[in-house]
Amino acid sequence: MITERTTKTTRFDTRLPMEQKLFFEKAAQIGGYRNLTDFIISTAMEKAKSIVEENGQIIASQRDSEMFFNAIMQQIEPNQDLKEAVTEYNQLIAGQ
Repeated sequence: MITERTTKTTRFDTRLPMEQKLFFEKAAQIGGYRNLTDFIISTAMEKAKSIVEENGQIIASQRDSEMFFNAIMQQIEPNQDLKEAVTEYNQLIAGQ
């Protein structure tokens, strides 16, 4: 897991149009960031966390779907608890 506090650092250089840089600087200033670098790192980290979290949910959802599909496709004999639940349900319905 990547944390905001690391022991080693590295450079990240990029070229962008002046208009875009000025726009980002304005957003950083309005947002109360110390500088453009803090703004870029913070917003990139937020977006990266969101993407990774969403991807984790999709994977979990796919796993859940597979488990559900496998459960309904396998013809397994109901256990005793389920049989008793059906009996109780039928008695409740008949008593109405």
